[in-house]
Amino acid sequence: MPLKTVQSPLPGIFYRKPAPDQPPFKSEGDMIAIGDTIGLIEVMKTFTAVVAEEAGKIVAFHLENEDAVMAGECLYDIET
Repeated sequence: MPLKTVQSPLPGIFYRKPAPDQPPFKSEGDMIAIGDTIGLIEVMKTFTAVVAEEAGKIVAFHLENEDAVMAGECLYDIET
């Protein structure tokens, strides 16, 4: 299966969880479908969903919950 690296569309803080006391949206090894929420990026108290554009399996995340991210930085790898 081909491996694809998904990049951040904008700079901000990357959240893998919808709230601190909840589990991550997705974890390594999870299957994802087009439209699944993978995480959130916060910029000045505005949250933008990171949505899967392809179906496949998440192989690895490059960032942890609440890590700062720059536009174009790698978020996660997916096998399509």
